[in-house]
Amino acid sequence: MSLRQWPWALFQHAMLVQLIAYIVRPTAAYRALELGVPLTWLGLVAASFAILPLFIAVFVGRIADVRGERLVLILGAVLFAIAAAGLVFWTPTLTLLLAWNVLLGLGHLLSVVGQQSRVAKSGDKRLDAAFGYYTVAGTMGQAAGPGVIAIVGGSSILPPTSTLFLIAFMAALLLLVPTGFLARREPTGTTATSAPSGSLRAALRAPKATRRRMIGAMSVSMMVLAAVDLLSVYLPALGVERQIPASVIGILLMVRAIASIVSRFFLGPLVTRFGRDRLIVGSTAVSAVAVMMLTLPLNVWFLGAALVLAGLSLGIGQPLTMSVIALTAPPGTRGTWLALRLSANRFGQSAVPAVVGLVAASWGVPGVFGATAAGLAVVAVTSSRMNRRSEQ
Repeated sequence: MSLRQWPWALFQHAMLVQLIAYIVRPTAAYRALELGVPLTWLGLVAASFAILPLFIAVFVGRIADVRGERLVLILGAVLFAIAAAGLVFWTPTLTLLLAWNVLLGLGHLLSVVGQQSRVAKSGDKRLDAAFGYYTVAGTMGQAAGPGVIAIVGGSSILPPTSTLFLIAFMAALLLLVPTGFLARREPTGTTATSAPSGSLRAALRAPKATRRRMIGAMSVSMMVLAAVDLLSVYLPALGVERQIPASVIGILLMVRAIASIVSRFFLGPLVTRFGRDRLIVGSTAVSAVAVMMLTLPLNVWFLGAALVLAGLSLGIGQPLTMSVIALTAPPGTRGTWLALRLSANRFGQSAVPAVVGLVAASWGVPGVFGATAAGLAVVAVTSSRMNRRSEQ
């Protein structure tokens, strides 16, 4: 798939979805600090985004398999608009902040399942490149979101959260435009899958070697996404702790995202050179080292260098794990397996922040980054072992 052939409505949709999420999530951390929430509770703010999707991701994947992506894309855009409106007009308490974050997470799940199912139906033999371009679009949104925080935040330690939530609301209204284009019709030559309702059981009855390969990929995807989330939530906390202006924190988050964009443009050649499995494991191991560097008392320039390395390595895992699942899922269950991957992601986004929030009570923000680096190292080793066993 070349950039000329890329469906631009999907590109814009993916970019706007991540733009909104990566404005709201750091801003929600800042709003929680404004409300006097202790540092140990920031993990709850991060986890609230993922808690509901954790339980319904597979159900959403079944809808995408059986009925196509239109319904989930439309519902996702509507929920984004409602959640963003709530954050603008009604967040006087932590409870309401968490409630709107939960709704935003549900809208994000619906949107991402619809996007990934649409990309998987592209029929392109170079699926790594196709998912690479798709995740580039999303990562552009991930870079633009912190950029907005940097511009609006200026030299203040705590940025104007109301203004940032309002910008996210305007972007959520704009999201309705590409959603309308995507909802018009299915891609040419594709239809919704007429798989039986029991296809989840059929998917789980896949050969043992196939299951091991996909579970290994899902474990990497889960921890990589949790690491990106924790950077988004706890880097603002580090900024408040060290009196680093919000604009600088926004730039650092933007640098991480831009580095991920760069790595994703070269996925095709990298896979050809190193192989998909080796690249997934290696990039995860490198990301563990990069995140561990954040535990050190680095100045802003060295923080930026560590985040560049983290961005380059963290950017590789997500698209390649999507490719692994899309290429190995049994016919009629691709959306379901992609949703299982999202369930694993949401489990990581809810469980990992809750655990590292406890670490923050004793070790502060550096302890959070140390625990995250340890988790990345563990899944790199685990995935490598499962890949070797699947080849036996």
